[in-house]
Amino acid sequence: MKKKHLLFIRNVFLFTLTAFGGAQAHIALLLKYFVKNTRFITEAELLELNALAQILPGPASTQTLVGIAYKVGGLKLSIITFFIWIIPSAAVMTFAAISFSQFDQKEKFVEILEYIQPIALGIVGFGAFNLSKKVLVSQLSIMLAISSVVATLVLKNAYVFPLAILIGGMVSSAIDTPKEETELRMNLFSNINPKKLSYFIGVLLLLALLGAIINNTSPFSLPIRLFENFYRNGIFIFGGGQVLVPLMFTEFVQMKQYLHASGFLSGFAFQQALPGPTFSFTSYVGALSMKNFGYNVYGQITGGIVAVLGINLPGLILVLFIVPFWDDLKKITRIKHSLAGINAVSVGFIIAAFILLLKPIGIDYLSISIMGITFLILNFTRISPPIIVIAGILLGYFI
Repeated sequence: MKKKHLLFIRNVFLFTLTAFGGAQAHIALLLKYFVKNTRFITEAELLELNALAQILPGPASTQTLVGIAYKVGGLKLSIITFFIWIIPSAAVMTFAAISFSQFDQKEKFVEILEYIQPIALGIVGFGAFNLSKKVLVSQLSIMLAISSVVATLVLKNAYVFPLAILIGGMVSSAIDTPKEETELRMNLFSNINPKKLSYFIGVLLLLALLGAIINNTSPFSLPIRLFENFYRNGIFIFGGGQVLVPLMFTEFVQMKQYLHASGFLSGFAFQQALPGPTFSFTSYVGALSMKNFGYNVYGQITGGIVAVLGINLPGLILVLFIVPFWDDLKKITRIKHSLAGINAVSVGFIIAAFILLLKPIGIDYLSISIMGITFLILNFTRISPPIIVIAGILLGYFI
């Protein structure tokens, strides 16, 4: 391996261990480790890759990092980078799920987590508020957000998410895009590799078919269904981790009841204290889901692996598929205009999930106060979520 590639891998390790705060904070660290200090790519290239990640479904930070690796060293380096980035936090979250499933009935463990759940709600609420200010800037975006809230709360079906995202993108694209782009779009799509596209669609259809036909008595049923569930969600999650968590709660807690709200919120809050991708939270959801269906520790580890791979694979395939002709793709304004509708629908999902997340707490003035304080700290100070979560853990331990 070239010396340049080894230096790049070293910086990936450094980035992985220091990447707190989600996609918005990660971009500054990407600039530090891969542009300013080492000049692996230019600042313009980084911003373009980040824009591509915002357009595509999936984990934005992961896709940006993998895109950088592809530009530096091709497919091999991008795959190595992907695993370096996801393994540490996914392993910790899987262990956290195993620990929670073993000890959540013990009094002290419950006491330690007492303040974590309202803190998690405060973080979700802040994410919804912050994203709303940026996205809901027109009557159309507000209407799409309200529609997605109503659809989520009324229909309570997992397929609301992809359908609403598709409709939102189509509506905003149709209304805002100039009509003189047909020829440009045809020239672009003539350059698409049909073999790669068929692989992507084929894998999706195969996993969906397996998840649908394998019955519950099969010892492999739940892991395969989990992989299909997370893979499907990975295709339709726009907006990164702040959209991921509400979707996971609605589908896996509210609709399918794979795990309880208390376990879900505790895991989400714990994940906020870790560096790395927010999407590694899925390994916690997968592992705890397996435990609640009677699987042993090895089954829970399997659940953590299939979940984090399932949620990341669509975004990984897409970014590696699109990066080679991104220079053409970024010229198409129809894609940029569809993003406005997709983001508006995503905000609606977060608001709906926040409403659903409030139900387990009920009218508890202490929890509501902690949630409000968390929101105010995040909104008016520079204190980051990891510090608040650690403070909540210490508060539960010593009080």
